[in-house]
Amino acid sequence: MEDFVFKTMTSSFALLVLYIVIRFVNNIWWRPRSTEKLLRQQGIRGSSYKLFNGDISDMKNSALKASSKAISLNHQIVPRVIPFIHKMVQQHGNVSLCWFGRRPRLIVVDAELTRLVLTNKNGHFTKPPRNPLVKILTQGLSSLEGEAWTKRRRLVTSAFQLQKLKAMVPAFSSSCHNMIQRWEKLVEPNGSFELDVSSEFDVLAGDVIARTAFGSSYQEGKKIFELQKEQAILVSEALNNIYIPGFRFLPTKKNKRRYNLDVQIKAMLRDIIQKKEQVMREEGKLKENDLLSILLQCRDQNNSLTTEDVIEECKLFYFAGQVTTANTLAWTMIVLSMHPDWQEKARAEVLGIFGKKAPDFEGINHLKIVSMILYEVLRLYPPITVINKYNWCETRVGNMSIPAGVEVCLPLLLLHYDGNYWEKPEEFNPVRFTEGVSKASKDHIAFYPFGWGPRICPGQNFAFLEAKMALATILQHFSFQLSPSYAHAPSNSITLKPQFGAPIVIRRI
Repeated sequence: MEDFVFKTMTSSFALLVLYIVIRFVNNIWWRPRSTEKLLRQQGIRGSSYKLFNGDISDMKNSALKASSKAISLNHQIVPRVIPFIHKMVQQHGNVSLCWFGRRPRLIVVDAELTRLVLTNKNGHFTKPPRNPLVKILTQGLSSLEGEAWTKRRRLVTSAFQLQKLKAMVPAFSSSCHNMIQRWEKLVEPNGSFELDVSSEFDVLAGDVIARTAFGSSYQEGKKIFELQKEQAILVSEALNNIYIPGFRFLPTKKNKRRYNLDVQIKAMLRDIIQKKEQVMREEGKLKENDLLSILLQCRDQNNSLTTEDVIEECKLFYFAGQVTTANTLAWTMIVLSMHPDWQEKARAEVLGIFGKKAPDFEGINHLKIVSMILYEVLRLYPPITVINKYNWCETRVGNMSIPAGVEVCLPLLLLHYDGNYWEKPEEFNPVRFTEGVSKASKDHIAFYPFGWGPRICPGQNFAFLEAKMALATILQHFSFQLSPSYAHAPSNSITLKPQFGAPIVIRRI
């Protein structure tokens, strides 16, 4: 009897080991090779699968080499910003295959295919499986899927309705006025002053977010912004590495710092929430229409939204709302310094509509040249250069059949620079947006600075209104040019930013 039990246990253990081995081999070899074969049968070219690491080393080396030096003062930025993707497309065509570890990644540079992926209504394309160390930055709206996303999206979108945006204009104006006053103190009459506008716009965008989203000021949120900026650097590092299961639990120096930052950020946001709740108790209800007020009202009316959910949405809005707008304004100042004729055209339009009065909502909507300039800057220097989607089941896109488990990489920056869709794409030419976004490119819409489809950025109108008001206010008071110390170095670090800052010389007008 004992022999029988022993043999049974031995056989079971052997079968378990065999099962583990087969599954391991399937995951690291048979499945990736099978997917590669299916894609190559459709004429898709690219790199071959390599065990474990895939093309990650090549990706890192390309990025390191590209970021090691500045480039000439022009808009030919693609090879520096996304060097590996640029090389793959040059070598293998507009649909090409590479590997992020053992995960196949299909690079797609085609306006129609991009639209089909971003507007897929079947839910086949989701956010790629995320490294747990990346999730630390935020687990708000952008990380949700399915019904949870639908409900949260509806809630967040309500904060950016037209009437609410209009009500935010005084807050925009106050933040812009504070920035102009700060600059005027730096510049002597008839003199000039050099400042890094990247840092200045961090402050401006931070103040706008704090006022409009939380009813506070930049000083109250300053520490949060600083901590999130450090968190973003650590997240960017984790984003470009293969995650080893369980690694997040190891007490490494960076892991401890990641979690410590998260604890501090959440504690500060919880304090802001408690202050808002105090107002609720004192006034009986919230009269404000800021994002936090809306979230708290929904939390109290809907058990599906928790205080932790509110904190995660605040983290997302603090980060995304500040960084993207600040970078867009910095690139606009850089580009208008490179093209002073358009700076003068924009200034003439602003002074013609407002004179030296503070811009208002109605007047802002009549700024056609300023809008064209911002659109063209967003084409050349979009906040997000690449969107990745994950295909969880076999899906047909155009003439392609994409197997399950493939990550689809949509390099929006390449679409914005594609001669198939744009006349002389590397030239700064706001005239192309004279008739709006839909008619700016040839044949297909190829302009995706805020994404597209159901997951298009809900705050795009907020960001665009803020950028127009800030630029108009600056043009009313200052002329500007690039500092001799400026080094043209667009860098892709979650968002597209000037790697060495944006030193600009400003003069009063």
